[in-house]
Amino acid sequence: MMSVICQTLDFGRHVLDHVACDCSSNTPLDRYTIRSHVKPCTKSRKRRHQTPTLVCSRRNVGQCRVFSTTKSETALNGITGGPQPFLELRKESKSPISSTNLFEVVADDLQKLNQNLLSMVGKENPALVSAAQRIFGAGGKRMRPALVFLVSRATAGLVGLEDLTVEHRRLAEIIEMIHTASLIHDDVLDDSDMRRGKETLHQLYGTRVAVLAGDFMFAQSSWCLANLENLEVIKLISQVIKDFASGEIKQASSLFDCEVELEEYLIKSYYKTASLIAASTKGAAIFSGVDRDTTKKMYEYGRNLGLSFQIVDDILDFTQSTKQLGKPAGSDLAKGNLTAPVIFALERDPKLKDIIESEFSEPGSLDEAIGIVKSSGGIERAQELAKQKADLAIQNLHCLPQSAFRSALEDMVTFNLERID
Repeated sequence: MMSVICQTLDFGRHVLDHVACDCSSNTPLDRYTIRSHVKPCTKSRKRRHQTPTLVCSRRNVGQCRVFSTTKSETALNGITGGPQPFLELRKESKSPISSTNLFEVVADDLQKLNQNLLSMVGKENPALVSAAQRIFGAGGKRMRPALVFLVSRATAGLVGLEDLTVEHRRLAEIIEMIHTASLIHDDVLDDSDMRRGKETLHQLYGTRVAVLAGDFMFAQSSWCLANLENLEVIKLISQVIKDFASGEIKQASSLFDCEVELEEYLIKSYYKTASLIAASTKGAAIFSGVDRDTTKKMYEYGRNLGLSFQIVDDILDFTQSTKQLGKPAGSDLAKGNLTAPVIFALERDPKLKDIIESEFSEPGSLDEAIGIVKSSGGIERAQELAKQKADLAIQNLHCLPQSAFRSALEDMVTFNLERID
C-alpha cells in the first residue's frame, strides 16, 4: 500500500497525525478533499451503528479509502452521542467551485427532473407547450431542485432511507415550476428584455401569454402539491406563493425611498428569494421523516443561504457587466429598487439620496450614483453581510452526518460567495 503522509491534520475535535492512502496517485495532498462518509450498518430506522470511513477524493482519480494511523476511539467505535465531529480537510483550491461539480452527486436526480418537467405542463395548449419548452430548455443551474435532492439524501441516512421517495422527487419538480413561474412574472413586472442572455417570454410571445404561462405553472404546481397529501408541506409551499406577492408589493411600494432600512430589505429579500429556498430544504427534510429540530435547521439553512444569495445578486448588479449579468448593469438602482449596497452607501454619502430622489432625471446621474455606491464602501459592507448569512447557513448543517451530500450543501454556500470574489 502506498502511503501519503501529511503533518498533523486537524479534523475538528480529533487530530490524525498521519494519513495512509491506498491509491496510486502522486497528486499533492493539498489537492485532496478528505471526508467522512457515514453509512448505516443495519436496515433499522430506529437503531443503527455507524462506522465513519474517511474517503480521499482526488481530482481525475476515483475515490479511495483513507485510514488514520493514530487510533481514535470515536473514529473506531462510531459516534454514540453529541454532534458529529467535522471530519474534513479542505485546502483552498486555486480554481472556483463550478455548478457542474457542485451538483455531480445528484446529477442522475436532476436528469430525471428535466425529463419530468415538460410532462407536468401537459399538451393541452400548444402556446403553453412552446413557452414551457423554451423556459425549461433555457438552462439555468436548477439550484432549488438540486437543494431538494441534496437535503433529501443528506437526511435520508438519519432515518435509514435507502433511496429518495416519490414525494422527494415531486417536491423538486414543484419547486422548479414555482421558481420558473415567479421569474416569468418578475420579467413582466420589471419589463425585462433579457433573462440569462436570452429574450424573455413576454418579449417573444407577448405579455398576455407570459402572464398566463406563469399563472398556469403556479396552478399546476399547486395541484401537484395537493396530491402529495402532506398538510405541513402544502402549508409551507402555499406560504411561499403568498410571500412572492408580498415581496413584489413591498418592492413596488418602496421604489426610490431612501428611508428604507436594512431590515425591510432583508424581509423583502426573504419574500422574493429566501422563502422558496427555505421551503425547498425544509420540505425535503419533512419527507425524509427526520425530527423537528433537524427539519428546523434545514429551514434555517435554506433561509440564510437564500438571503446570502440575494445579497450577492444585488452586489453583482453593480460589479458585473451587462454581458455577464444577461441584463443591463445597475438595472435595480435605475428602477428605484434600493438594495443592500445602496442602503449602506446612503449612510455614508448624503449626496446619493438627492440623486436617487430625483429619479435620475439629470443626464449621467445614474452613473454618478453607481460611482458613489462603489466608492463609499457600500459593496464591501454588503459583502460582509452576505458572508454573515453564509456562516449561519454552514452552522445549520452541523446536525447532519458527514457525507458527499452535506459537503455539496457546504460547497453551495462557498459557490455563492465565490461569485463576488
